[in-house]
Amino acid sequence: MPVPALAWGGLGVLAFSLTLPATRAAVPSFGAVSVGIGRAVPAAALAAVALLAARVPLPDRDRLLPLAVVAAGGVVGFPVLTALALRGVGAAHGAVVVGLLPLATAAAAVLRAGERPPRAFWLTAAAGALAVLTFAAVRGAGVPRPADVLLLGAVACAAGAYAEGGALARAMPGWQVISWALVLSLPAVLPVAVLGLLAHPPSSPGPGAWVGLAYVSAVSMFLGFVAWYRGLALGGVARVGQLQLAQPVLTVGWSALLLSEEVDLATGLAAAAVLLVTAASQRQWRAAVLVPPAAGPAPAPVPGGAVR
Repeated sequence: MPVPALAWGGLGVLAFSLTLPATRAAVPSFGAVSVGIGRAVPAAALAAVALLAARVPLPDRDRLLPLAVVAAGGVVGFPVLTALALRGVGAAHGAVVVGLLPLATAAAAVLRAGERPPRAFWLTAAAGALAVLTFAAVRGAGVPRPADVLLLGAVACAAGAYAEGGALARAMPGWQVISWALVLSLPAVLPVAVLGLLAHPPSSPGPGAWVGLAYVSAVSMFLGFVAWYRGLALGGVARVGQLQLAQPVLTVGWSALLLSEEVDLATGLAAAAVLLVTAASQRQWRAAVLVPPAAGPAPAPVPGGAVR
C-alpha cells in the first residue's frame, strides 16, 4: 500500500477512534441531544465552507433521497444513539459493541450493491455478531441493557449510511457526499439542537467537556471523513478499509488513557474477539471474486485533501 494512502487512512481511523471517548466526556455537561445532534451544526458550517470554496454545484434531484439516507443514519442516527448510550456505559464498552460496524457495513453494502461473498464470510460475520451480543449480555447481567440496544441501533444506522454513501460516491466525490448530507440536514438538526440546549443547559462544563464537544463536531463529523476519503482515493477502498479493523482496540485504549476507565479482562477479550472475527471476515471478502459495479467518475481532488 502506498505510504500516503496508509498515512491518510490511518489518520482517519485515528480520528474516528476518539469519537466515543470525546462523546463520553461531553455528554454529562451538555446532554445527549446537544452532543448527538448539536455536533452536526458546526460540522455543517465547515462543510458549507468547503463546498463554497470548491464551487460545487447543487446535487441533482435524484441524489437527494440517498443523501437523506446518509444524513439520517450518519448525521443523526449514529451520533444521537451513541450519545444516549454513553450516558449509561463507558466508552470502552461502547467501542466493543460498535466494533461490529465493519461487518454490518459490509453486509449492508452486499444488499445495496448486490455482491455475492462466499459462505465463509457470513460464517465469520455471524461469529462477530455472536461475540458482541455475548459480551453485551454478560456485562448486562445476562440480558442486553438498554444502552446495548442503543449501540446496536447506532451500528445499524451507520452501516446503512455508509453503504448508501458508498453507492452514491460512485457518481460524486465522497467528500461531497458527507458535505451535502451535513448541509441538507441543517434545517432539521438546528431547531432540535437549540431545543436540546434549552432543555439541558450546559452544566458547568470543564475543559474536557468543551474539548470533547469541539472534537466530535469538527473532527468526528467532518475532518475525519476528509482524511479517510483521501486515503481511500490513494490506496483503494478494499486495502485502506482494512485499517478500520484497529478502531475498536484504539478506542478501548483511549478510554483507559483519557477517561481513566477500567478496561477489565472481559472488555479486552471481547475487543480482541471482535477484531479477530472482523479480520477473518475481511480476509474472506478479499478472497471472493466479485464483479465490481459500474464505476462513475473518479472523485475529484479537493484543496487540502479529499474525503468517508
